[in-house]
Amino acid sequence: MKTNHSTIDCSTLKQDHIVEADVVVIGTGAGGGISAQIFSEAGLKVVMVEEGPYQSTADFHMQESDAYPNLYHEVANRKTEDKAITVLQGRAVGGGTTVNWTSCFRIPSNTLEHWQQVYGWSLDAASLKSSYDYAEKLLNIHPWPVHNPSNSVFIRGAKKLNWQHEIISRNVKNCRNLGYCGMGCPVGAKQSTLVTCIPAALKMGAQLYSRLRAEKLISKGDTVKEVECHAMNDRGADTTGVKVRIRARHIVLAAGGIGTPALLMRSELPDPYERVGKRTFLHVTAGSAARMPEKIEAFYGAPQTITSNEFLWRDGIVGKMGYKIEAAPLQPALAATVFTEFGQEHADVMANISHAQPLIALMRDGFNEQSVGGTVKLNDDGSPVLDYPLNNYLWDGIRHAYASMMEIQFAAGAIEALPSHTDAPWYRSWKEAKKGIKGLPLASIRAKLFSAHIMGGCAMGTDIKNTVVNLDGHHHHLSNLSVIDGSIFPTSVGANPSLPIYAMATLLANKLKEELKN
Repeated sequence: MKTNHSTIDCSTLKQDHIVEADVVVIGTGAGGGISAQIFSEAGLKVVMVEEGPYQSTADFHMQESDAYPNLYHEVANRKTEDKAITVLQGRAVGGGTTVNWTSCFRIPSNTLEHWQQVYGWSLDAASLKSSYDYAEKLLNIHPWPVHNPSNSVFIRGAKKLNWQHEIISRNVKNCRNLGYCGMGCPVGAKQSTLVTCIPAALKMGAQLYSRLRAEKLISKGDTVKEVECHAMNDRGADTTGVKVRIRARHIVLAAGGIGTPALLMRSELPDPYERVGKRTFLHVTAGSAARMPEKIEAFYGAPQTITSNEFLWRDGIVGKMGYKIEAAPLQPALAATVFTEFGQEHADVMANISHAQPLIALMRDGFNEQSVGGTVKLNDDGSPVLDYPLNNYLWDGIRHAYASMMEIQFAAGAIEALPSHTDAPWYRSWKEAKKGIKGLPLASIRAKLFSAHIMGGCAMGTDIKNTVVNLDGHHHHLSNLSVIDGSIFPTSVGANPSLPIYAMATLLANKLKEELKN
């Protein structure tokens, strides 16, 4: 994207700059994009900061080799500290909304109830309704009853088992069902902040600085005076030595569940109870792939159109680990890393990839006392890493989920099924799978886990000793600093978090807008 008066590609800058604004928004994903648009429409001078590149619809070509290095943190290979969980996290203008699979859910009522009881949240479904309505209209979020063969298999199995299932809403407009949502939408159908909120904010006079890393917040007393940012090179791998200093009346952090805590820690801001980066949660995700007699071609069609909450609350809110089941896309390069066979066996699996039907189970982490999540830490160079221990409580949920996913697949007519585990064989029947999963040794790295949802680390609540921001998103100890992203959630959501972040951003940004206008 070429530099002009409103969009600055900082890899091209040759000298340091000082920028002034009413509000600086760090991060351009679900939280930052909505916030920037709301502030700009209010007449505030807004500067948006994004570490990744500013790519447009014309730059997306449905090629994994292009998308992973350009649009994801660490070439889509970011991992937890022990390498046990791959964390798929967007790094481009639009953040995760540019590369997510478009699935949108409101916060489950049980989750809100837990947050009210434990963290003092006053919000409920009724008080969030107007924010949901705004976000859903802005981003064209609506149910999508057009199912590709992969999701149709899911429906068939769930119906045969009489398990709860429902249609997923998606943030799309004139979707062509290409299925490559994770590569960036090549036709602009996905209503990400890249094609909605960011252009709207720019039209209202906002400025966007891409390939610019927010390195440190410089504070004095209870006020952040300046944001020190470092320009990235065109590959996004290293800094160039050029610095951009941004001075604003108010700073909004929207860098996500890893980026926001990391920035706060690098800045050494007040954190008397050491809550920043603590209780960071993933929807830890396990998978199962089935070989079906018919062609599935899970790389085509809307990736996720059906979900099952049959086991989301399988033992109440704070009981055993629950999980949400969804289908998943299976692009070739991604598939090659999922299947763990070697040599000819791996080649044979890949040759039959058109018949593979993948399911995933998203663990609902953070509600039980044994469900403690992870901690964001800093490496010696200041880069973040997420320590996410896996305990028996979590393994119990993963084992149960392996069995549930394969039960659906065999009920739908699968020839064989394979859980995402290096020691598991292809099971030829549900009876064989049920017995095998019971005895499967579950351990880090042996079980192949991933997540695309990072939440927590800057929890929102009323107890200053257990949270980082108050119920308006304001930092407990700094007068002009707010957090508006998924890091404010005190547990995982229990559903794909994009719409909850959109709604919370709508609510919090509108409150902050009025404060700044006054």
